[in-house]
Amino acid sequence: MTNTTKEQERAELHRTIWQIANDLRGSVDGWDFKQYVLGILFYRFISENLASYINSNEPEEDFDYAALSDSDAEFGRADTVKEKGFYILPSELFANVVKNAKNNANLNEILAVIFRDIENSAKGTESEDDLKGLFDDLDVNSNKLGSTVEKRNRQLAKLLESISGLRLGDYFDNTIDAFGDAYEYLMTMYASSAGKSGGEFFTPQEVSELLAEIATVGKTEVNKVYDPACGSGSLLLKFAKVLGKENVRQGFYGQEINLTTYNIAVSSYVEQEDTREVVDIKELIL
Repeated sequence: MTNTTKEQERAELHRTIWQIANDLRGSVDGWDFKQYVLGILFYRFISENLASYINSNEPEEDFDYAALSDSDAEFGRADTVKEKGFYILPSELFANVVKNAKNNANLNEILAVIFRDIENSAKGTESEDDLKGLFDDLDVNSNKLGSTVEKRNRQLAKLLESISGLRLGDYFDNTIDAFGDAYEYLMTMYASSAGKSGGEFFTPQEVSELLAEIATVGKTEVNKVYDPACGSGSLLLKFAKVLGKENVRQGFYGQEINLTTYNIAVSSYVEQEDTREVVDIKELIL
């Protein structure tokens, strides 16, 4: 892919985020707004990833998990949780929720239930600790979204619809790391005004890519990749791209103390369809 294509994708992502920011201007403080955008992005990513995973494992070519009834979908819950570490019922998928978001008078409560259901889907399994608290930063009942339920739902519907319009694609088909780039852009927009240091929260993608290239000079495979302050997982993802995930024999390891950035790292590795890597990151949480 050319640098022009990469810049076009990045510019489109930034324009959409800027528009969402304009829609919420005066309602949600910039620093808090960042959490909502990333939280809804996270919800969309894991929804699409799970549906894609289930669809690809069905023998029928036209099978569509999102079109199943919740009762029919329960049949595959145990096996899917064992493989993916979590489960989302069809009615709770991002694509299905966003369809009626604008006219849903109970949108905030439904989202709260969905986020709780996703976390609870791992209860009693090996991935229970990995899912715990994933949506703690996303308070859909906060007065910051609006003083009334109606106003909160209006803002949430705008968020869902705007993020639904993002053309993100699959990670390996995209020339940018959409999660990392969205996070970097949001940090640039709001870090200084919030009195926080943006530099401690992300590493620019270009720096991550350069480090990955330098560290793998002359190598076609490595034993493992470890980042002691992995943040949103940008460096780990660059190693997966540069070497190929299959050439990192024992997986990817990282530590991260900030919940928001940890969630982004987990999201990135959910996209890689490798539960083992998600667990590796969470097990080493500080």
